[in-house]
Amino acid sequence: MQVRDAMTAGIRIAEPEEKLPHAAKKMRTQNIGALPVVEDGKLVGMVTDRDFVTRAIGANKDIAATKVRDIMSDECFWCAENEELSDAVRIMEQNKVRRLPVMNDNREIVGMLSLEDVAVHAPASLTGEVLKAVASAKKEMPAT
Repeated sequence: MQVRDAMTAGIRIAEPEEKLPHAAKKMRTQNIGALPVVEDGKLVGMVTDRDFVTRAIGANKDIAATKVRDIMSDECFWCAENEELSDAVRIMEQNKVRRLPVMNDNREIVGMLSLEDVAVHAPASLTGEVLKAVASAKKEMPAT
């Protein structure tokens, strides 16, 4: 199975200069926990609901004035839509990430592959491996 057969298509993106309330509204209306951050057509990071809580609220930032760039993770892993699902799952497992933006051949984001997508479409053994790897990840939050 290829990633395109398992991914969630039609995702929203955030821009680095976007204010947090605007990005949060996108996440709320789409019922999603992460937005790829795109600048000049290039993937430059990810912002998650956890980033909002730990890097913005937890750091006492002025939410209305803070930009996505200020709280996003700039290290971002991705996969290709025509990649085998098992290969994309290995990327998630090795990098201990719950979501991967999915790119087409033109390096445009066409979807998102989440742990939930994997659980629905991948064999249980593969799902268990990536879940175990991601669940054991302990992310360090930068000091602000």
